[in-house]
Parts: sequence; structure tokens; C-alpha cells
Amino acid sequence: MIQLFKNLFASKGNAVKDLSALRVDMHSHLAPGIDDGSKSAEESVALIKALRELGYEQFITTPHVMQDYYRNTPETIGNAVNQIKAKLKEEGLKIPLSFAAEYYSDENLTKLCAADNLLTFGNKMVLFELSYINEPVEIKSLIFDMKIKGYKPVLAHPERYTYYYNDFRKYEELFDFEVVFQLNLGSLIGAYSPMAKKIAEKLIERNMISLVGTDTHNLNHVRSFQRVLESKPLAKLIDSGRLMNQSLAV
Repeated sequence: MIQLFKNLFASKGNAVKDLSALRVDMHSHLAPGIDDGSKSAEESVALIKALRELGYEQFITTPHVMQDYYRNTPETIGNAVNQIKAKLKEEGLKIPLSFAAEYYSDENLTKLCAADNLLTFGNKMVLFELSYINEPVEIKSLIFDMKIKGYKPVLAHPERYTYYYNDFRKYEELFDFEVVFQLNLGSLIGAYSPMAKKIAEKLIERNMISLVGTDTHNLNHVRSFQRVLESKPLAKLIDSGRLMNQSLAV
């Protein structure tokens, strides 16, 4: 009951006191030593503690899976996450931690999808990202293939893809194709660019955001989130009732 009232009054329209209304962070790079995120189990635990201070209760970490750079598998990710769990246990911390992945939309993702071998969270949700440089030409085909296999495609940080900035209809087409949009918290404070912030706010205004993730890589990211608490668009998003983060809690 206390948590219910805490969440109900977390936002007052202009700001939020903490991030407890989100409860679950479903996009982060906490798994040590396997991508460009945490470098050690000790760093991972420090990141988790810092995020807990902001109000998060549970974590689904999502290391990169990218054919040419991060050839992670369920085994490599699971082993890395087990290091964190062991460290948490050493410190007497009982914090729900699970894993999925952030898949780059390359040939490897197509193969993994065909083999029905994708890491998921929630109701068979698959987090995937696009190139930051070139607009993918067959993205709808990939999305269709995922949906045929019963997956729910979740597009990571759509506000960061610059080739969509001058044609908002591209966002609308993906949204109408039942792609779930996941916003990065840092985008709301201009962490990536002023334009990414503008697009993030527009996506919120159009009621197109269903998930929020920290995309945490290091402590500098977490420290910056204190400024997000003053974001009116974040307060609006939390008040909208559209977010699915809490439904991911175990």
C-alpha cells in the first residue's frame, strides 16, 4: 500500500521526486567486461547502488550483441551477470537482476531470429537498435520476422536516429507497425544532442513512448540522471499511465 501511494504521488506535473514510479530499469550495460559498459563486477554493483538511490528497484541488463564487435551469447551474458549476483550476495544485497540483450540490427540478428534464439524480457520483448549512421532499408522486414516468431520488437532510443529527424512520419510508420518505443532518460536532459532531446519530447507529446531505460554505461551517466527529475516531459510521461516498466517487475 505504501508503494502504491508512493507511485501515485511520484509526479506532480512539473517534476518527479525520484524514479521509483518506473521501478524497473530495462535497458542498461551492467554486465561486466563484455561490451562498452561496466568493466568489473565491483563497478556493476556500484552502478546498481547508485540507481537504487534514484528509486529503481529491479534491473534487466541488456548488453550489446553486435556481429562485428560484441559477439555475446546467452552464455557470455549469463556468466557476466552471475558475477554481479555473486558480488551482491557477498554484500548481503537482495536486488532482482536479470538479463536480455540489446541487439544491433545486422545479419546476426536476422539469423538469431530465424533460429528463434533471441533473449527476451517481459512478454517476449526483444530490444534492438539501429545504425546511427545509415537508415536501414529493410527494417520492416526484420520487424515482421520477429513478430511472426512471436516476439514483441522494442526499438531502443528512437530519439537518437538522426536520419528520422526530418521525417517524423518514419516514427509514425514504425509505431503503427506495433513497434514499442523505448526512451533513454539522458535524452531528456540533452545528453546526446539538442535535437535528440527535441524528438524525445515530441514522442512523449504524441504518446508514443511505452518504456524508459537508463542505458547506463558508467557512473557519469547515473550522476546526470539527478537533473532528469526536473523534466516536465518525464513527469507527463509518468502521469500518462502508458509506461510498461512496472509490469516487468518480478
